Amino acid sequence: MTNKVFRLSKSRVMAGLQCHKLLWWMAHEPTAPELQPDELAQAVMDRGTRVGELARHYVPGGLVIDLPYNAYEERIALTRQALESGVPAIYEASFRADGVFVAVDILKREDCGFRLIEVKSTTSVKDHHISDVAVQAYVLRQNGLDLAGTEVMHLNRECAYPDLSNLFIRSDVTETAYAIEASMPGCIAQQAEMLQGPVPDVPIGDHCTTPYECPFLSRCWPTLPPHHVSTLYSMKRRVAEFEEQGYRTIYDLPKDVVLSAIANRQRRAVQEGRIIVEPTLSWALDGLVPSIAFLDFETVSLAVPIWKGCHPYDTVPVQFSCHVQGADGRVAHHEWLADGPGDPRPVLAERLVRACESARTVVAYNADFERRCIEQMAEILPALAVPLRSIVARLVDLLPVVRNHVYHPDFGGSFGLKSVLPVLVPELGYDTLPISDGATASVELERLLFNGNGLAPEAKEQLRSDLRRYCHQDTWGLVRLLERLRGLAKATGTQST
Repeated sequence: MTNKVFRLSKSRVMAGLQCHKLLWWMAHEPTAPELQPDELAQAVMDRGTRVGELARHYVPGGLVIDLPYNAYEERIALTRQALESGVPAIYEASFRADGVFVAVDILKREDCGFRLIEVKSTTSVKDHHISDVAVQAYVLRQNGLDLAGTEVMHLNRECAYPDLSNLFIRSDVTETAYAIEASMPGCIAQQAEMLQGPVPDVPIGDHCTTPYECPFLSRCWPTLPPHHVSTLYSMKRRVAEFEEQGYRTIYDLPKDVVLSAIANRQRRAVQEGRIIVEPTLSWALDGLVPSIAFLDFETVSLAVPIWKGCHPYDTVPVQFSCHVQGADGRVAHHEWLADGPGDPRPVLAERLVRACESARTVVAYNADFERRCIEQMAEILPALAVPLRSIVARLVDLLPVVRNHVYHPDFGGSFGLKSVLPVLVPELGYDTLPISDGATASVELERLLFNGNGLAPEAKEQLRSDLRRYCHQDTWGLVRLLERLRGLAKATGTQST
Protein backbone atom coordinates (compact mmCIF):
# COMPACT_ATOMS: atom_id res chain seq x y z
CA MET A 1 0.00 0.00 0.00
CA THR A 2 1.09 3.60 -0.66
CA ASN A 3 0.08 6.89 0.91
CA LYS A 4 0.68 8.83 -2.32
CA VAL A 5 -2.35 10.71 -3.62
CA PHE A 6 -3.00 9.98 -7.28
CA ARG A 7 -4.96 12.68 -9.05
CA LEU A 8 -7.67 11.42 -11.37
CA SER A 9 -8.92 13.07 -14.52
CA LYS A 10 -11.68 12.22 -16.92
CA SER A 11 -9.23 10.44 -19.23
CA ARG A 12 -7.80 8.41 -16.33
CA VAL A 13 -11.25 7.44 -15.08
CA MET A 14 -12.11 6.33 -18.61
CA ALA A 15 -8.91 4.27 -18.73
CA GLY A 16 -9.89 2.69 -15.41
CA LEU A 17 -13.32 1.81 -16.77
CA GLN A 18 -11.54 -0.08 -19.55
CA CYS A 19 -8.98 -1.77 -17.29
CA HIS A 20 -7.72 -1.15 -13.75
CA LYS A 21 -4.26 -2.35 -14.70
CA LEU A 22 -4.09 0.23 -17.50
CA LEU A 23 -4.99 3.00 -15.06
CA TRP A 24 -2.49 1.74 -12.48
CA TRP A 25 0.37 1.93 -14.96
CA MET A 26 -0.78 5.35 -16.20
CA ALA A 27 -0.76 6.69 -12.64
CA HIS A 28 2.36 4.94 -11.35
CA GLU A 29 4.44 5.20 -14.53
CA PRO A 30 3.30 8.43 -16.24
CA THR A 31 6.56 8.69 -18.19
CA ALA A 32 6.48 5.08 -19.44
CA PRO A 33 7.59 4.85 -23.08
CA GLU A 34 4.32 3.15 -23.98
CA LEU A 35 2.48 6.36 -23.05
CA GLN A 36 4.51 8.59 -25.34
CA PRO A 37 2.38 9.16 -28.47
CA ASP A 38 3.92 8.18 -31.77
CA GLU A 39 3.41 10.25 -34.90
CA LEU A 40 0.10 8.64 -35.80
CA ALA A 41 -1.33 8.92 -32.28
CA GLN A 42 -0.26 12.56 -32.11
CA ALA A 43 -1.97 13.25 -35.42
CA VAL A 44 -5.22 11.80 -34.07
CA MET A 45 -4.97 13.95 -30.94
CA ASP A 46 -4.21 17.07 -32.99
CA ARG A 47 -7.22 16.37 -35.20
CA GLY A 48 -9.46 16.10 -32.15
CA THR A 49 -8.13 19.41 -30.86
CA ARG A 50 -8.83 21.16 -34.17
CA VAL A 51 -12.37 19.76 -34.38
CA GLY A 52 -13.03 20.78 -30.78
CA GLU A 53 -11.91 24.34 -31.44
CA LEU A 54 -14.00 24.55 -34.61
CA ALA A 55 -17.10 23.31 -32.78
CA ARG A 56 -17.06 26.46 -30.65
CA HIS A 57 -18.12 28.49 -33.70
CA TYR A 58 -21.35 26.48 -33.78
CA VAL A 59 -22.11 27.35 -30.14
CA PRO A 60 -20.92 30.98 -30.23
CA GLY A 61 -20.46 33.68 -27.66
CA GLY A 62 -18.48 31.73 -25.13
CA LEU A 63 -15.35 32.33 -23.07
CA VAL A 64 -12.31 30.05 -23.43
CA ILE A 65 -10.54 28.92 -20.26
CA ASP A 66 -7.23 29.48 -21.99
CA LEU A 67 -4.69 28.14 -19.53
CA PRO A 68 -2.29 25.17 -19.60
CA TYR A 69 -4.12 21.92 -18.97
CA ASN A 70 -2.19 21.20 -15.77
CA ALA A 71 -2.94 24.63 -14.25
CA TYR A 72 -5.77 22.92 -12.41
CA GLU A 73 -6.52 25.38 -9.62
CA GLU A 74 -6.23 28.39 -11.90
CA ARG A 75 -8.56 26.82 -14.46
CA ILE A 76 -11.14 25.99 -11.79
CA ALA A 77 -10.97 29.53 -10.39
CA LEU A 78 -11.33 31.13 -13.82
CA THR A 79 -14.30 28.85 -14.58
CA ARG A 80 -15.97 29.96 -11.35
CA GLN A 81 -15.52 33.60 -12.37
CA ALA A 82 -16.97 32.90 -15.82
CA LEU A 83 -20.02 31.23 -14.30
CA GLU A 84 -20.59 34.21 -12.01
CA SER A 85 -20.25 36.65 -14.93
CA GLY A 86 -23.16 35.04 -16.77
CA VAL A 87 -21.40 34.33 -20.09
CA PRO A 88 -23.62 32.30 -22.47
CA ALA A 89 -21.07 29.52 -22.87
CA ILE A 90 -17.72 28.39 -21.51
CA TYR A 91 -15.22 26.39 -23.52
CA GLU A 92 -12.99 24.07 -21.48
CA ALA A 93 -14.92 24.80 -18.27
CA SER A 94 -12.97 23.07 -15.48
CA PHE A 95 -14.21 21.39 -12.31
CA ARG A 96 -13.07 18.88 -9.68
CA ALA A 97 -15.05 16.57 -7.42
CA ASP A 98 -14.10 13.38 -5.55
CA GLY A 99 -10.52 13.98 -6.70
CA VAL A 100 -11.51 13.89 -10.39
CA PHE A 101 -10.67 16.83 -12.66
CA VAL A 102 -12.69 17.40 -15.84
CA ALA A 103 -12.62 20.03 -18.58
CA VAL A 104 -15.90 20.31 -20.49
CA ASP A 105 -15.60 21.02 -24.21
CA ILE A 106 -18.64 23.31 -24.26
CA LEU A 107 -20.81 24.28 -21.29
CA LYS A 108 -23.83 26.18 -22.61
CA ARG A 109 -26.07 28.27 -20.38
CA GLU A 110 -29.79 27.73 -20.82
CA ASP A 111 -32.90 29.09 -19.11
CA CYS A 112 -33.26 26.04 -16.90
CA GLY A 113 -29.61 25.26 -16.24
CA PHE A 114 -26.59 24.25 -18.29
CA ARG A 115 -26.06 21.93 -21.23
CA LEU A 116 -22.92 19.81 -21.26
CA ILE A 117 -21.65 19.29 -24.82
CA GLU A 118 -18.86 16.80 -25.47
CA VAL A 119 -17.26 17.25 -28.90
CA LYS A 120 -15.99 14.20 -30.79
CA SER A 121 -14.20 14.02 -34.13
CA THR A 122 -16.05 10.80 -35.01
CA THR A 123 -19.09 10.66 -37.29
CA SER A 124 -21.36 8.91 -34.77
CA VAL A 125 -21.91 8.43 -31.05
CA LYS A 126 -20.00 5.48 -29.57
CA ASP A 127 -20.84 3.63 -26.37
CA HIS A 128 -17.74 4.93 -24.58
CA HIS A 129 -18.73 8.50 -25.43
CA ILE A 130 -21.73 8.05 -23.13
CA SER A 131 -19.49 7.04 -20.22
CA ASP A 132 -17.26 10.00 -21.02
CA VAL A 133 -20.24 12.33 -20.67
CA ALA A 134 -21.41 10.57 -17.51
CA VAL A 135 -18.08 11.18 -15.74
CA GLN A 136 -18.27 14.89 -16.55
CA ALA A 137 -21.92 15.18 -15.62
CA TYR A 138 -21.28 13.59 -12.23
CA VAL A 139 -18.46 16.04 -11.43
CA LEU A 140 -20.54 19.02 -12.55
CA ARG A 141 -23.52 18.03 -10.41
CA GLN A 142 -21.20 17.57 -7.43
CA ASN A 143 -20.22 21.20 -7.99
CA GLY A 144 -23.84 22.27 -7.73
CA LEU A 145 -24.61 22.81 -11.41
CA ASP A 146 -28.09 22.08 -12.69
CA LEU A 147 -27.75 20.21 -15.97
CA ALA A 148 -30.62 20.69 -18.40
CA GLY A 149 -29.15 18.03 -20.67
CA THR A 150 -26.05 16.42 -22.11
CA GLU A 151 -25.00 15.99 -25.73
CA VAL A 152 -22.34 14.48 -27.93
CA MET A 153 -21.52 16.83 -30.80
CA HIS A 154 -19.96 14.89 -33.68
CA LEU A 155 -19.16 15.33 -37.36
CA ASN A 156 -21.87 14.86 -39.97
CA ARG A 157 -20.94 12.68 -42.96
CA GLU A 158 -23.76 14.27 -44.97
CA CYS A 159 -22.10 17.68 -44.83
CA ALA A 160 -20.43 18.64 -48.12
CA TYR A 161 -18.00 21.49 -48.75
CA PRO A 162 -18.47 24.42 -49.27
CA ASP A 163 -21.66 24.41 -47.16
CA LEU A 164 -20.39 23.63 -43.66
CA SER A 165 -23.53 24.87 -41.90
CA ASN A 166 -24.40 21.27 -41.00
CA LEU A 167 -20.86 20.12 -40.22
CA PHE A 168 -21.89 18.90 -36.75
CA ILE A 169 -24.72 16.80 -35.38
CA ARG A 170 -25.70 17.34 -31.74
CA SER A 171 -27.00 14.05 -30.34
CA ASP A 172 -28.84 14.19 -27.03
CA VAL A 173 -27.55 11.56 -24.59
CA THR A 174 -29.17 12.89 -21.42
CA GLU A 175 -31.05 9.75 -20.41
CA THR A 176 -28.40 7.18 -21.31
CA ALA A 177 -25.62 9.19 -19.66
CA TYR A 178 -27.70 9.76 -16.52
CA ALA A 179 -28.25 6.01 -16.17
CA ILE A 180 -24.47 5.46 -16.15
CA GLU A 181 -23.81 8.46 -13.93
CA ALA A 182 -25.31 6.69 -10.91
CA SER A 183 -22.41 4.21 -10.96
CA MET A 184 -19.70 6.88 -11.03
CA PRO A 185 -19.19 7.37 -7.25
CA GLY A 186 -18.54 3.64 -6.81
CA CYS A 187 -16.29 3.42 -9.85
CA ILE A 188 -14.21 6.42 -8.78
CA ALA A 189 -13.85 5.11 -5.22
CA GLN A 190 -12.75 1.71 -6.51
CA GLN A 191 -10.17 3.29 -8.79
CA ALA A 192 -8.77 5.47 -6.01
CA GLU A 193 -8.49 2.49 -3.67
CA MET A 194 -6.93 0.31 -6.35
CA LEU A 195 -4.22 2.90 -7.03
CA GLN A 196 -3.08 2.67 -3.41
CA GLY A 197 -2.21 -1.01 -3.78
CA PRO A 198 0.04 -3.10 -5.99
CA VAL A 199 -0.58 -3.52 -9.71
CA PRO A 200 -3.92 -5.32 -9.95
CA ASP A 201 -4.31 -8.76 -11.47
CA VAL A 202 -6.57 -8.34 -14.49
CA PRO A 203 -6.86 -11.21 -16.98
CA ILE A 204 -6.48 -10.41 -20.65
CA GLY A 205 -9.60 -10.20 -22.78
CA ASP A 206 -11.61 -8.08 -25.21
CA HIS A 207 -11.12 -5.04 -22.98
CA CYS A 208 -7.45 -5.00 -24.01
CA THR A 209 -8.46 -3.56 -27.37
CA THR A 210 -11.91 -2.09 -26.68
CA PRO A 211 -12.72 0.75 -26.96
CA TYR A 212 -9.02 1.48 -27.55
CA GLU A 213 -5.97 -0.70 -27.90
CA CYS A 214 -4.09 -0.65 -24.61
CA PRO A 215 -0.57 0.84 -24.93
CA PHE A 216 0.66 -1.78 -22.45
CA LEU A 217 -0.62 -4.72 -24.49
CA SER A 218 2.81 -6.34 -24.77
CA ARG A 219 3.19 -6.39 -20.96
CA CYS A 220 0.15 -8.61 -20.52
CA TRP A 221 -0.23 -10.69 -23.64
CA PRO A 222 2.03 -13.73 -23.99
CA THR A 223 4.40 -14.03 -26.92
CA LEU A 224 2.71 -16.42 -29.33
CA PRO A 225 4.64 -19.19 -31.07
CA PRO A 226 5.21 -18.98 -34.83
CA HIS A 227 2.13 -19.92 -36.84
CA HIS A 228 -0.20 -19.71 -33.84
CA VAL A 229 -3.77 -20.64 -34.76
CA SER A 230 -4.71 -16.96 -34.45
CA THR A 231 -2.76 -16.34 -37.68
CA LEU A 232 -5.12 -18.55 -39.69
CA TYR A 233 -6.68 -16.42 -42.39
CA SER A 234 -10.17 -15.16 -41.45
CA MET A 235 -10.50 -17.65 -38.58
CA LYS A 236 -10.37 -15.35 -35.51
CA ARG A 237 -13.75 -16.57 -34.29
CA ARG A 238 -12.44 -20.15 -34.01
CA VAL A 239 -9.19 -19.46 -32.14
CA ALA A 240 -10.66 -20.25 -28.70
CA GLU A 241 -12.25 -23.42 -30.09
CA PHE A 242 -8.94 -24.62 -31.53
CA GLU A 243 -7.03 -23.90 -28.32
CA GLU A 244 -9.66 -25.70 -26.23
CA GLN A 245 -9.17 -28.73 -28.47
CA GLY A 246 -5.42 -28.60 -27.88
CA TYR A 247 -4.45 -27.09 -31.24
CA ARG A 248 -2.08 -24.24 -30.39
CA THR A 249 -0.32 -23.82 -33.73
CA ILE A 250 -1.17 -24.57 -37.33
CA TYR A 251 1.28 -27.47 -37.14
CA ASP A 252 -1.10 -29.10 -34.63
CA LEU A 253 -4.21 -28.94 -36.83
CA PRO A 254 -5.09 -32.37 -38.26
CA LYS A 255 -6.30 -32.61 -41.82
CA ASP A 256 -9.84 -33.55 -40.74
CA VAL A 257 -10.41 -30.12 -39.15
CA VAL A 258 -12.53 -28.34 -41.73
CA LEU A 259 -11.14 -24.96 -42.84
CA SER A 260 -11.92 -22.53 -45.64
CA ALA A 261 -10.07 -23.10 -48.90
CA ILE A 262 -7.64 -20.25 -48.18
CA ALA A 263 -6.97 -21.31 -44.59
CA ASN A 264 -6.55 -24.91 -45.71
CA ARG A 265 -3.94 -23.80 -48.25
CA GLN A 266 -2.21 -21.95 -45.41
CA ARG A 267 -2.25 -25.11 -43.27
CA ARG A 268 -0.73 -27.15 -46.10
CA ALA A 269 2.02 -24.57 -46.71
CA VAL A 270 2.94 -24.33 -43.03
CA GLN A 271 2.86 -28.05 -42.34
CA GLU A 272 4.80 -28.88 -45.51
CA GLY A 273 7.18 -25.96 -45.08
CA ARG A 274 6.90 -24.72 -48.65
CA ILE A 275 5.03 -22.33 -50.90
CA ILE A 276 1.76 -23.70 -52.29
CA VAL A 277 0.83 -22.63 -55.81
CA GLU A 278 -2.49 -23.78 -57.21
CA PRO A 279 -2.67 -24.90 -60.86
CA THR A 280 -5.40 -22.26 -61.31
CA LEU A 281 -2.89 -19.41 -60.91
CA SER A 282 -2.02 -19.50 -64.62
CA TRP A 283 -5.68 -19.10 -65.52
CA ALA A 284 -6.07 -16.20 -63.07
CA LEU A 285 -3.17 -14.36 -64.73
CA ASP A 286 -4.51 -14.78 -68.27
CA GLY A 287 -6.64 -11.64 -67.94
CA LEU A 288 -3.62 -9.43 -67.35
CA VAL A 289 -3.00 -8.35 -70.92
CA PRO A 290 -0.14 -5.95 -71.88
CA SER A 291 0.36 -3.14 -71.92
CA ILE A 292 -0.24 -3.00 -68.18
CA ALA A 293 -0.39 0.04 -65.90
CA PHE A 294 0.43 -0.62 -62.24
CA LEU A 295 -1.32 1.98 -60.11
CA ASP A 296 -1.20 3.16 -56.50
CA PHE A 297 -2.72 6.19 -54.75
CA GLU A 298 -1.74 7.85 -51.52
CA THR A 299 -4.51 9.85 -49.89
CA VAL A 300 -5.58 12.18 -47.12
CA SER A 301 -8.86 11.91 -45.18
CA LEU A 302 -9.64 15.29 -43.67
CA ALA A 303 -12.03 15.48 -40.75
CA VAL A 304 -13.19 18.90 -41.94
CA PRO A 305 -13.57 19.00 -45.74
CA ILE A 306 -11.96 21.86 -47.69
CA TRP A 307 -12.48 20.80 -51.33
CA LYS A 308 -15.66 20.98 -53.41
CA GLY A 309 -18.11 18.16 -52.78
CA CYS A 310 -16.02 16.50 -50.07
CA HIS A 311 -17.53 15.17 -46.84
CA PRO A 312 -15.83 14.58 -43.48
CA TYR A 313 -13.26 11.80 -43.85
CA ASP A 314 -13.65 11.42 -47.60
CA THR A 315 -10.55 9.69 -48.94
CA VAL A 316 -8.97 12.00 -51.51
CA PRO A 317 -5.95 10.99 -53.62
CA VAL A 318 -3.15 13.56 -53.51
CA GLN A 319 -0.36 11.41 -54.96
CA PHE A 320 -0.06 8.59 -57.45
CA SER A 321 2.59 6.35 -58.92
CA CYS A 322 2.07 4.43 -62.16
CA HIS A 323 4.49 2.05 -63.85
CA VAL A 324 3.42 1.14 -67.38
CA GLN A 325 4.87 -2.03 -68.88
CA GLY A 326 4.55 -2.42 -72.64
CA ALA A 327 4.19 -5.64 -74.60
CA ASP A 328 7.96 -5.53 -75.18
CA GLY A 329 8.59 -5.59 -71.42
CA ARG A 330 9.94 -2.06 -71.17
CA VAL A 331 8.64 -0.01 -68.23
CA ALA A 332 7.89 3.72 -68.03
CA HIS A 333 7.16 5.50 -64.76
CA HIS A 334 4.64 8.30 -64.16
CA GLU A 335 4.05 10.05 -60.84
CA TRP A 336 2.46 13.14 -59.37
CA LEU A 337 2.46 14.62 -55.87
CA ALA A 338 0.42 17.61 -54.74
CA ASP A 339 2.07 20.64 -53.21
CA GLY A 340 -0.03 22.96 -51.09
CA PRO A 341 -3.65 23.07 -49.93
CA GLY A 342 -5.33 23.56 -53.30
CA ASP A 343 -7.72 20.90 -54.63
CA PRO A 344 -5.40 18.21 -56.06
CA ARG A 345 -8.03 16.29 -58.01
CA PRO A 346 -8.16 18.20 -61.35
CA VAL A 347 -4.43 17.97 -62.01
CA LEU A 348 -4.05 14.47 -60.55
CA ALA A 349 -6.93 13.15 -62.66
CA GLU A 350 -5.53 14.70 -65.83
CA ARG A 351 -2.07 13.21 -65.20
CA LEU A 352 -3.63 9.87 -64.28
CA VAL A 353 -5.62 9.67 -67.51
CA ARG A 354 -2.50 10.49 -69.50
CA ALA A 355 -0.44 7.84 -67.64
CA CYS A 356 -3.00 5.08 -68.22
CA GLU A 357 -4.17 5.93 -71.74
CA SER A 358 -2.02 3.29 -73.47
CA ALA A 359 -2.75 0.49 -70.98
CA ARG A 360 -5.12 -2.34 -71.82
CA THR A 361 -5.06 -3.47 -68.18
CA VAL A 362 -4.70 -1.38 -65.02
CA VAL A 363 -3.44 -3.37 -62.02
CA ALA A 364 -3.76 -2.34 -58.38
CA TYR A 365 -3.50 -4.22 -55.10
CA ASN A 366 -6.72 -4.17 -53.10
CA ALA A 367 -8.15 -2.35 -56.09
CA ASP A 368 -11.48 -1.39 -54.49
CA PHE A 369 -9.59 1.48 -52.89
CA GLU A 370 -8.33 2.84 -56.22
CA ARG A 371 -11.72 2.18 -57.80
CA ARG A 372 -13.53 4.31 -55.21
CA CYS A 373 -11.01 7.14 -55.55
CA ILE A 374 -11.34 7.22 -59.34
CA GLU A 375 -15.14 7.01 -59.29
CA GLN A 376 -15.32 9.90 -56.81
CA MET A 377 -13.06 11.99 -59.06
CA ALA A 378 -15.26 11.14 -62.06
CA GLU A 379 -18.30 12.50 -60.23
CA ILE A 380 -16.65 15.81 -59.35
CA LEU A 381 -14.80 16.26 -62.67
CA PRO A 382 -17.40 15.70 -65.44
CA ALA A 383 -14.98 16.75 -68.19
CA LEU A 384 -12.77 13.78 -67.31
CA ALA A 385 -15.53 11.37 -66.31
CA VAL A 386 -15.36 9.23 -69.47
CA PRO A 387 -11.59 8.54 -69.44
CA LEU A 388 -11.63 8.07 -65.66
CA ARG A 389 -14.40 5.49 -65.86
CA SER A 390 -12.47 3.81 -68.66
CA ILE A 391 -9.64 3.27 -66.16
CA VAL A 392 -12.14 1.73 -63.73
CA ALA A 393 -13.37 -0.62 -66.47
CA ARG A 394 -9.79 -1.84 -67.06
CA LEU A 395 -8.96 -2.23 -63.38
CA VAL A 396 -7.78 -5.65 -62.15
CA ASP A 397 -7.08 -6.51 -58.51
CA LEU A 398 -3.92 -8.51 -57.87
CA LEU A 399 -4.79 -9.20 -54.20
CA PRO A 400 -7.39 -11.96 -54.83
CA VAL A 401 -5.04 -13.49 -57.42
CA VAL A 402 -2.52 -14.04 -54.63
CA ARG A 403 -5.07 -14.88 -51.94
CA ASN A 404 -6.94 -17.48 -53.99
CA HIS A 405 -3.99 -19.23 -55.59
CA VAL A 406 -0.76 -18.80 -53.58
CA TYR A 407 0.38 -19.19 -49.99
CA HIS A 408 3.85 -18.90 -48.52
CA PRO A 409 4.40 -19.80 -44.83
CA ASP A 410 6.00 -16.39 -44.25
CA PHE A 411 2.79 -14.54 -45.18
CA GLY A 412 1.74 -15.00 -41.56
CA GLY A 413 -1.95 -15.17 -42.44
CA SER A 414 -1.95 -11.78 -44.16
CA PHE A 415 -2.33 -10.97 -47.83
CA GLY A 416 -1.54 -7.26 -47.56
CA LEU A 417 1.10 -6.03 -49.97
CA LYS A 418 3.47 -5.31 -47.05
CA SER A 419 3.24 -9.00 -46.11
CA VAL A 420 3.30 -10.54 -49.57
CA LEU A 421 5.84 -8.45 -51.49
CA PRO A 422 8.88 -8.84 -49.18
CA VAL A 423 8.29 -12.62 -49.13
CA LEU A 424 7.88 -13.20 -52.86
CA VAL A 425 10.26 -10.41 -53.93
CA PRO A 426 12.71 -10.20 -50.99
CA GLU A 427 14.77 -7.33 -52.41
CA LEU A 428 11.71 -5.07 -52.26
CA GLY A 429 10.98 -4.88 -48.55
CA TYR A 430 9.75 -1.73 -46.82
CA ASP A 431 11.87 -1.82 -43.67
CA THR A 432 14.58 0.49 -45.02
CA LEU A 433 12.20 3.18 -46.29
CA PRO A 434 11.75 6.38 -44.20
CA ILE A 435 8.01 6.06 -44.88
CA SER A 436 6.96 2.43 -44.87
CA ASP A 437 3.16 2.28 -44.55
CA GLY A 438 0.08 4.04 -45.84
CA ALA A 439 -1.04 5.47 -42.51
CA THR A 440 2.29 7.26 -42.02
CA ALA A 441 2.22 8.43 -45.64
CA SER A 442 -1.23 9.97 -45.09
CA VAL A 443 -0.04 11.84 -41.99
CA GLU A 444 3.05 13.11 -43.79
CA LEU A 445 1.04 14.14 -46.84
CA GLU A 446 -1.27 16.19 -44.64
CA ARG A 447 1.77 17.82 -43.06
CA LEU A 448 3.28 18.56 -46.47
CA LEU A 449 0.09 20.01 -47.95
CA PHE A 450 -1.11 22.07 -45.01
CA ASN A 451 2.01 22.84 -42.98
CA GLY A 452 4.60 22.78 -45.74
CA ASN A 453 5.36 26.45 -45.35
CA GLY A 454 6.60 25.72 -41.84
CA LEU A 455 9.22 23.32 -43.16
CA ALA A 456 12.70 24.37 -44.18
CA PRO A 457 13.14 24.01 -47.99
CA GLU A 458 15.53 21.09 -47.62
CA ALA A 459 13.22 19.34 -45.12
CA LYS A 460 10.26 19.84 -47.43
CA GLU A 461 12.13 18.43 -50.40
CA GLN A 462 13.31 15.47 -48.32
CA LEU A 463 9.73 14.75 -47.28
CA ARG A 464 8.57 14.89 -50.90
CA SER A 465 11.39 12.54 -51.85
CA ASP A 466 10.46 10.08 -49.08
CA LEU A 467 6.82 10.11 -50.17
CA ARG A 468 7.76 9.53 -53.81
CA ARG A 469 10.03 6.62 -52.84
CA TYR A 470 7.25 4.96 -50.85
CA CYS A 471 4.60 5.29 -53.56
CA HIS A 472 7.11 4.22 -56.24
CA GLN A 473 7.92 1.11 -54.19
CA ASP A 474 4.27 0.05 -54.21
CA THR A 475 3.89 0.15 -58.01
CA TRP A 476 7.37 -1.10 -58.91
CA GLY A 477 6.66 -3.84 -56.39
CA LEU A 478 3.52 -4.77 -58.36
CA VAL A 479 5.57 -5.04 -61.55
CA ARG A 480 7.98 -7.41 -59.85
CA LEU A 481 5.22 -9.29 -58.03
CA LEU A 482 3.44 -10.04 -61.29
CA GLU A 483 6.72 -11.28 -62.77
CA ARG A 484 7.15 -13.58 -59.77
CA LEU A 485 3.58 -14.87 -60.03
CA ARG A 486 4.02 -15.64 -63.72
CA GLY A 487 7.18 -17.56 -62.86
CA LEU A 488 5.36 -19.53 -60.17
CA ALA A 489 2.53 -20.32 -62.57
CA LYS A 490 4.99 -21.79 -65.07
CA ALA A 491 6.61 -23.87 -62.36
CA THR A 492 3.38 -25.08 -60.77
CA GLY A 493 4.29 -28.71 -61.20
CA THR A 494 7.67 -28.30 -59.48
CA GLN A 495 8.61 -27.88 -55.85
CA SER A 496 8.84 -24.08 -55.77
CA THR A 497 10.58 -22.51 -52.79
